[in-house]
Amino acid sequence: MLILGIETTCDETAVAVVDDRRDIRAHVLLSQLDDHRPYGGVVPEIAARAHLDHLDGLVARAMEEAKISFDDLDAVAASAGPGLIGGVMVGLMTAKALALAAHKPLVAVNHLEAHALTARLTNDVVFPFLLLLVSGGHCQILIVRGVGEYELLGETIDDAVGEAFDKVAKMIGLPYPGGPELEKLLPQANETAAATIDLPRPLVGRKNCDFSFAGLKTATRHWIGGRDLSAQEKADFALAFHHTVSDILLDRLARALQERDVAELKTLVVAGGVAANRFLCARLKTFCDARGLNFVAPPVRLCTDNAAMVAWAGLEKFRLGQIDDLDVAARPRWPLAMEKAS
Repeated sequence: MLILGIETTCDETAVAVVDDRRDIRAHVLLSQLDDHRPYGGVVPEIAARAHLDHLDGLVARAMEEAKISFDDLDAVAASAGPGLIGGVMVGLMTAKALALAAHKPLVAVNHLEAHALTARLTNDVVFPFLLLLVSGGHCQILIVRGVGEYELLGETIDDAVGEAFDKVAKMIGLPYPGGPELEKLLPQANETAAATIDLPRPLVGRKNCDFSFAGLKTATRHWIGGRDLSAQEKADFALAFHHTVSDILLDRLARALQERDVAELKTLVVAGGVAANRFLCARLKTFCDARGLNFVAPPVRLCTDNAAMVAWAGLEKFRLGQIDDLDVAARPRWPLAMEKAS
């Protein structure tokens, strides 16, 4: 079984071919970082135009790399949301055109579900599992019981964790995207100095499983206090911020394990762009080791937005008979779980 996947929800234009043996037969990706860096963030119109300019060529490259024709495909999958609606429409319309022209089924994939199922592509994780979904736009804890079966335990009430990384990094003078730049500073940090930086840990200790990261921006601004920070101060802050964010994530996960009947869960999966952060993954692994849980984080290249995860999610849905009509709509918002579990 061969599935072509297309990803265009934000600032990565990507195409992949994946088979049912979990082999990524082709994966091509065009990053738009250089286009958006002067603006300090993603500009939706620039992103959509870049997807439009390059997607056809990337499809051709992926098919060539996989050494297949469109006749060899079993289905065409594309992210249909959530995301920047202009970009989502470019990818989904391209997938519709390919599916129609090649007489292949179309699978509209939830971008968040693609992240959630990546661990089944890379590690063959069995259902059910506990998922920490952390990215620039989302921060959630869910129980993944099957394809399309998601139980939301907690989510951010304001900023997503990836957004917090990028915004505080910008405040201390780091380039976009700020999250990876903050992590690069960790080897230069002084642990003792970092420990003196007092940052809040919102909602830690609360009985629910929700997150809050907006207050970290205000705390960062107060800590800077209008100063021009030295390189050492930036590194020390980066370490303090990493400890703070990981403390919040671990506390919320511990609460989820305490409050829910999760005895059947053997694995914690972290997914989304922030899952590429090795410091956070190291602390999550220690957390799991202490509780007898398996810990799975996809390879870095499959943590950030990519088409292999879309192709795999499309494959999972296709073999369950979950295909879509050509009039399926692009969706700027598309939650995995419609309501939070009580």
